[in-house]
Amino acid sequence: MRYPWLITSSLIFTLNIALPCAAQSKIEEMEKFVASFVSSQQFMGTVLVAQGNDIILNKGYGSANVEWNIPNAPTTKFRLGSITKQFTAASILLLEQQGKLKTTELLKKHFPDIPTAWDKITIFNLVTHSSGIPELSNFPEFEALRLSPTTPEKTIAIFRDKPLDFKPGEKYSYSNSGYILLGALIEKLSGKTYEHFTQENIFIPLKMNNSGYDSNTDIIMYRAAGYTPNAQGKGNAGFEDMSLPYAAGGLYSTTEDLLKWEHALFSGGVLSKASLKKMLTPYKSDYGFGIGISKDKDRTIIHHTGELKGFTTSLAYYPETKTTVIVLANLNGDAPEAISAALGAIVHGEKVVLNADRKEINVPTEILKKYLGTYQVFANVTLTITLADNHLISQITDQIPVPLLAESESLFFVKDAEAQIEFVEDEKHKITHAVVHQSGENIQAPKL
Repeated sequence: MRYPWLITSSLIFTLNIALPCAAQSKIEEMEKFVASFVSSQQFMGTVLVAQGNDIILNKGYGSANVEWNIPNAPTTKFRLGSITKQFTAASILLLEQQGKLKTTELLKKHFPDIPTAWDKITIFNLVTHSSGIPELSNFPEFEALRLSPTTPEKTIAIFRDKPLDFKPGEKYSYSNSGYILLGALIEKLSGKTYEHFTQENIFIPLKMNNSGYDSNTDIIMYRAAGYTPNAQGKGNAGFEDMSLPYAAGGLYSTTEDLLKWEHALFSGGVLSKASLKKMLTPYKSDYGFGIGISKDKDRTIIHHTGELKGFTTSLAYYPETKTTVIVLANLNGDAPEAISAALGAIVHGEKVVLNADRKEINVPTEILKKYLGTYQVFANVTLTITLADNHLISQITDQIPVPLLAESESLFFVKDAEAQIEFVEDEKHKITHAVVHQSGENIQAPKL
């Protein structure tokens, strides 16, 4: 599940899975999988996989700075994007432990001058994305906002008078706006800036010496430059003033520091047992306090991702096996999710297949014609399947058409990216939906 700082409506084809040689060690399998994304220019960054205190893989790939040819390393610092949210949520719980708030309290107790429409919003609603406050990145002025310094007060003013999308607590809807409000609440109740609160209560106690609140003006040693894909392969990412993402996405860290965080968080070194349970209890849509909690093959995955201009990140923890998978990229794209899902599978003994190792077969045209049509992937994203030269062509909303190759009569893959689409029929042989396998997820897309 993706929880980026900047929500996008697109579905980029980059998926999961598997190496044919079972005799290879887990490390070799992992490195081969990551290398496939590096060689296709879909990934550069750092990767860390650990089980308990045993680090299995800890390596940098590609460049922290392409123009100076400086390589990525485990000590390279990356903008985290929405992985920041779990630190914000933990900060709220620390304030609750200190007796400065209760997560069940109404927001207006601490901000009496909020709009009347917000009167029933609780702190719990903000942390679990169930407040109904509209998403900041959906506003037309959002792109312009990213270019200039701001303050929490100025940012909040942009959405405070907008109508709610739904009644508080009614449903889940990802809202960076809510986490901006949480940052402002942390500052008001602690008397410290968000930056200083997280330093004093999280980073310094845990000796996360390579983590902090990002800045466009400060010199931050060993910080990666951000890049975005283009026709030449990659180019410098656009400017993003870090005062805007704030408590929703403004932190930076390294893979090694994030491993310290995972160890401390899940061993009770950050929060009380009761607070940690509260953080890890899903409310709606498998989302707890600043973090996602889901199941995959009967394994629990506690995870979050992030995205800013030039950076895409993934942090996953498997509590049953105490496995941590961290993928930080200074190149935009879905590779970190795909890599994380595959490495999580490999470390648990599963086989994973790269699309480059899949074999194409010929499928009769009459069978291919059954799959033509439009499929609803998300609320505002469709997948359209057409036919050309006896090959299915897939097109996601607002993206270029992509040819599909058949691995079987119902399973198709993309040649130069890790994604698959499987078509499902009912007992009357009518196609009911497609399943998009992407980044470890199986997304059901009903046929329209």
